[in-house]
Amino acid sequence: MKLENLVSGLSVLEVKGDLEREILGVNIDSRMVGEGHLFIAVKGTVVDGHAYIGKAVEQGAVAIVCESVPEDADEKVTYIRVENSEQVVGQIATTFYGNPTSKLRLVGVTGTNGKTTIATVLYDMFRKMGHKAGLLSTVVNYVDDEAVPTEHTTPDPITLNKLLARMVDAGCEYAFMEVSSHSIVQNRIGGLTFAGGLFTNITRDHLDYHKTFDNYIKAKKLFFDNLPADAFAITNIDDKNGMVMLQNTKAQVKTYSVQSPADFKAKIIECHFEGMYLEINGKEVGVQFIGKFNVSNLLAVYGAAIMLGKQEEEVLVALSAMKPVNGRFEALRSPSGYTAIVDYAHTPDALENVLNAIHGVMEGKSGQIITVCGCGGNRDKGKRPLMAQEAVKQSDKVILTSDNPRNEEPEDILNDMQAGLTQEQLASVLTIVDRRQAIKTACMMAQPGDVILIAGKGHEDYQIVKGVKHHFDDKEEVRACF
Repeated sequence: MKLENLVSGLSVLEVKGDLEREILGVNIDSRMVGEGHLFIAVKGTVVDGHAYIGKAVEQGAVAIVCESVPEDADEKVTYIRVENSEQVVGQIATTFYGNPTSKLRLVGVTGTNGKTTIATVLYDMFRKMGHKAGLLSTVVNYVDDEAVPTEHTTPDPITLNKLLARMVDAGCEYAFMEVSSHSIVQNRIGGLTFAGGLFTNITRDHLDYHKTFDNYIKAKKLFFDNLPADAFAITNIDDKNGMVMLQNTKAQVKTYSVQSPADFKAKIIECHFEGMYLEINGKEVGVQFIGKFNVSNLLAVYGAAIMLGKQEEEVLVALSAMKPVNGRFEALRSPSGYTAIVDYAHTPDALENVLNAIHGVMEGKSGQIITVCGCGGNRDKGKRPLMAQEAVKQSDKVILTSDNPRNEEPEDILNDMQAGLTQEQLASVLTIVDRRQAIKTACMMAQPGDVILIAGKGHEDYQIVKGVKHHFDDKEEVRACF
């Protein structure tokens, strides 16, 4: 593609060199640059891409988009200066890959909890209905039935458009995508056209990045502010910020709720560890999911499917066949009669939701709840005491342990969690740094009828200790105990 076409829609401050040259690839990582590529120098939160312009040129870059042209500019290279290079990456990537979101219907899901479940169930549902579809999620990306490993909730704009272009080439009609708050403020979704957006809920998370809860809310809201008028926006009005998200949206607004009148409304008729019977918009359906939080997730799926033109009966039939997402409230039954539940809950709100769901199933039954949980290192420290408080409040026994310590000392993280507990509470809490040992201990403590919740890692099959990634899978550990 001609460089002139790639940058034609940008607000360019200065051009040094030839705009007629052919561009064979687009990169923001200098290590990925090849002959004939365009390198976009982005000032990231950790690294400034401008420091790697020279390396990109050495590797074959023939054009550079940057905020300041280097003094030792190469005469054989074209330099295009813009005010903010981060803001133009998405637009350039979308143009280079043929504007893939104009050729399929892209639905974005944002919020603190529930994104993975909603996006994945939508993907599974539409494929079950006979459509080719793509998925962009925390767990794995899919180009129809081809799995593509994932590293971030939302990839960078170049990887994102490349994946979306592959979906178009594979004949996908729909794509369902988790949209993280980081990706919104970092313009990773810039240039994409969304057919619809879903809001799940918002609770304390990522304050290590956003600094304040207000900034976090504004980041999520920005996604809906930018939706086009022909899109739909579906929000959870059970969350106090549900309607705040849609205050300035141009999209068609719809609501869902398990508590109040809404466009999409549900209530639980019956609940077991195998699933629930629900009433959705006046019609009964059995589903293989547990808990009030999953009722909300399924309502969002139901609403999105209706807004994408599907018939109510068809959606309900498909919902009844859907299975929970890997690592999201996965119940494992032990031969000795207790149940272990593995869940990704890593925020106080998510932990509360999962424990509420367990209490809902156990109502009127004997049996204790044993919770194993920790907190990730190098992340928001403020939620650590809150996680411990939530675990103690709703469990009979609690074991605090390591999650992903990353580059922090595991003991320091556990001390931060313990700081949220009273001396009386601490007396009934076990602290076991080694996660494997913590899970083993919980299984040894469990009696028939008890439920063990192992929270925090869910689908993850690794643990990061001292910056090194080790294989570790909560489900494998539980089955070994069985």
